[in-house]
Amino acid sequence: MALFKTEVTSETLASDNPIHQRLLKPYLYVEDKIGGFVAEIGCGDGRGLELLAPRSEGYTALDKSTAIAQGRARGMKGVEFIETMMPPIPLPDNTYDVVLCFQVIEHILNDTTFLEELHRILKPGGTLYLTTPNRTLSLSRNPWHIREYAADELTLLAAAIFGPKGVQMLGITGNEKVMRYYEENKQSVKRLTRWDILDLQHRLPASLLKVPYEIMNRLNRSLLRTRNQGLVQELSHEDYLISQQPAQSLDLFLVARK
Repeated sequence: MALFKTEVTSETLASDNPIHQRLLKPYLYVEDKIGGFVAEIGCGDGRGLELLAPRSEGYTALDKSTAIAQGRARGMKGVEFIETMMPPIPLPDNTYDVVLCFQVIEHILNDTTFLEELHRILKPGGTLYLTTPNRTLSLSRNPWHIREYAADELTLLAAAIFGPKGVQMLGITGNEKVMRYYEENKQSVKRLTRWDILDLQHRLPASLLKVPYEIMNRLNRSLLRTRNQGLVQELSHEDYLISQQPAQSLDLFLVARK
């Protein structure tokens, strides 16, 4: 398995386990809710392919690089991969019963166009499931993200395209163990960023911050594992919860119906 940068997250590095389990949660949540033709926009390394593709009539996975996901899906029937930059999304109108888009929109420059494209490829009556970090609980600037959202901001953006009645905003939060990890992470980030007396993380261009962000983020995750190995390794997807209070959640979870 390749070593991923911290923005993508490895399933094999022990220090990445809390983030991996958090990213796995939405795939497990939608497992019994999907069927028909499914498009996953931004499939990454194919984290949810084995779980979801067998439940569909056809599964189309898109990303700027799909090599790892293709290897993971070798031998699976009905899975198509498309390598592309987005938007636009090179898929036909009114084609998919379900569209999945997990931890992608924060990387997209034109988010309105992107949501319009997600709406366009859905069949009437189809459902979009989309996650993204909740900005109000982010611990530092992430230079890989164009922007992050608060719950009301993403709700308004989606409602302008799907209509206010077609949008439900949920969240992904955690139990006591998850929130203990979050608080320990928060304090660790504070210790690492206390040297940034000029607030360079917010003042420098993102392009200059990506390498130091990767180094510091990897260091921080390793330190957290060293300090509390049991907590880091024991967290599972069951410790992450779907919440009706998105503003207080770690991730926003948008459900939008066409």
